[in-house]
This record gives sequence, C-alpha cells and structure tokens, in this order.
Amino acid sequence: MEQRVEAILSGSKTVAVVGLSDKPDRPSHVVAKYLQERGFRVIPVNPFVTEVLGEKAYGSLVEIPGRVDLVDVFRKSADVPKVAEEAVRIGARFFWMQEGVESDRAREILDAAGIPCVMDRCVKKELAKRGK
Repeated sequence: MEQRVEAILSGSKTVAVVGLSDKPDRPSHVVAKYLQERGFRVIPVNPFVTEVLGEKAYGSLVEIPGRVDLVDVFRKSADVPKVAEEAVRIGARFFWMQEGVESDRAREILDAAGIPCVMDRCVKKELAKRGK
C-alpha cells in the first residue's frame, strides 16, 4: 500500500477535489489549500459553489476541461461509486478516498479500469509524513 500511496502522490499534479467546501474550517478546504501550497493544481468539484481557493468550481468530474491526475473524494461512502464511474469516464490516473470514506464497489469499478485507488486515508497526512 505504501508504494501505491507514493506512486499516486509523486505521479499527480492536477487534483480534482470532489466535495470541496468553500468554508475554510472544513477538512476538504484545509486539505485542498495544503495541496495548492505545495504546487498541486486543485480543481474544486462541488455543484453548490462557483469558486474555491481562486479556482473555478465544476458540478461534476465530467465537466472539467483537460486532464485530471488524481480524484480526491470528500463525500459519503454511499456516493463514491458514482464518482468512481465518472473518474473512469474522464480517464483519471488515480483515485483517493479521504479518511472515513470507503467503498468496495468503487474499488471494484476502479480496479476494472486499472485505476489505482486508496481508501480511508488523508492526502495531507500522507504528504506530511513524506516531508512534502
């Protein structure tokens, strides 16, 4: 698993954050800001906001123009299979479910498409552990 985490973190530059809140105290906002501060391009995916952290927000993954390396999900576990299907549709390279988010169905969808995924871990904590 550690090799997978390292490959995802080192192989990602553009991160679509699904469920990114515009409220600075929310975990999704804290993590996205951390990513931005470390040189990642963050693309907010949230149909209820127009902009977060100076970036245009999109209602879904399929609305994003251009390539997405990593899909980072801050949604209820029950919502994740649909997000995984969209990630496959857009050709995302990697998929990440934040702490507390797990879905065996999403993992099956991603495995079938050859997209490495991580469940129930925090991108920010994993980067920090690696000194990034």
